[in-house]
Amino acid sequence: MIAYGFDEYGGPDTETFLDLPVTEPGSGQLLVAVHAAGVNPADWKVRAGNRKDTVQITLPAVLGREVSGTVVGVGSGVEGFSVGDEVFGATASGHGGYAQYTLLNAAGTAHKPEAVSWSVAATLPVAAGTAFDALRGLALTAGNTVLVLGAGGGVGSSVLQLARADGIDVLGVASSGKREWIESLGAEFVESGPEYVGSISRPVHGIVDLVGGDTLRAAAVKTGAPIVSVADPVLAAQWGGSGAVRERTTAAFTRLADLVVTGVLRPRIDHTFPLDRAGEALALVENGHALGKVVIEVR
Repeated sequence: MIAYGFDEYGGPDTETFLDLPVTEPGSGQLLVAVHAAGVNPADWKVRAGNRKDTVQITLPAVLGREVSGTVVGVGSGVEGFSVGDEVFGATASGHGGYAQYTLLNAAGTAHKPEAVSWSVAATLPVAAGTAFDALRGLALTAGNTVLVLGAGGGVGSSVLQLARADGIDVLGVASSGKREWIESLGAEFVESGPEYVGSISRPVHGIVDLVGGDTLRAAAVKTGAPIVSVADPVLAAQWGGSGAVRERTTAAFTRLADLVVTGVLRPRIDHTFPLDRAGEALALVENGHALGKVVIEVR
């Protein structure tokens, strides 16, 4: 099969197309013919070696952690899934999504509703799932205010929508080009920059951090609010914060798909690319220019 990944840690120049055998599903796994794969900042961070301590891989490695596709093989011990089922989920450890085929853990796979497109389904396991988990970690209630650092991307825009659906007010920090999109989701826009915290005048009850570094540090000092950080949990811990506790289960993903069907969650797909342009897709995300999600359409 054809896949896209990298053969050593480093910059974009380490990325390459790979010709790999299709792996048969093991116990509890599904072999899926990939229709679409979501592209996330975590993908380039893994390639750069930033996640060596938490993501165990063998080189060469295939990029990507979230896909939608059709089941073509079922491992032993799997119940509730059959060959031909249309599904979406997070890839099994050691396997990537930028490929013609990949393995999913059945326990972290959900059936794709007919009303949800392949591309949208591929954005749910990591991007929307992380947003759901981050908000759950803050345990905010209607009338509270959440500050979202990096509000214009796939995870950030999902946080905005899920929070507003629960009656939570949102301050969304992003670059000026993403203002209209953020405001259309019902959030108050805050332009990013060295002095962005000067625009925050209301009490903040929680922070979802997708940026880290000085941006997170300034928010923590300014607000003193609880933090769930996807980008920099080590820094967040200095203010009593934590990383997002991931719930990548069939039940969690089914819940997200239901929110799409009912219109509560509307993932915005900024660009789609075919598999043979996977490098361009990842570069768009790595450079921070995507508004919403970038998806690779495999078939």
